Amino acid sequence: RIPNLLINGASGIAVGMATNMLPHNLSEVIAGIKATVDNPEITIDELIEYVKAPDFPTGGTIYGYEGVKEAFHTGRGRVVMRARANVEPIGDRERIIVTEIPYQINKADMIKRQWELCNEKKIEGISEIRDESSREGMRIVYELRRDAISNVVLNNLYKYSALQTSFSINNV
Repeated sequence: RIPNLLINGASGIAVGMATNMLPHNLSEVIAGIKATVDNPEITIDELIEYVKAPDFPTGGTIYGYEGVKEAFHTGRGRVVMRARANVEPIGDRERIIVTEIPYQINKADMIKRQWELCNEKKIEGISEIRDESSREGMRIVYELRRDAISNVVLNNLYKYSALQTSFSINNV
């Protein structure tokens, strides 16, 4: 037997109580189960050595660990997720390449909203957005203008778009 609820995650409301459990890595959860069987008095801090954090199928990076620790200790917390992005120089310009996006974000809607933000001048410095995703993996390319500073553009993408999102954990 394995705890499918913990591995797959769950979200919903029933009988006036809401839950939002994030998915976890199968091998980490199994290692945690083994540790719990070997030591039924295991503490949460000892268990965190085996089950380190939620594991999202779309990748991305957990930004800050305090929310994860709080969720493990209390059942409630807030996890901030960021897309995995790299800056590549291309000639006299730069471009931002995103290879992983936060969990439960619709890629097409995100790109459409980012283009709207560019047209509204909330995000400046992007000349083109292309989705080059294929069977090999996800790849979203943001071509920058010559005068754009890549770190400023990337921080604005994190601030105004779904490249950075937060998830509330409520393990009821």
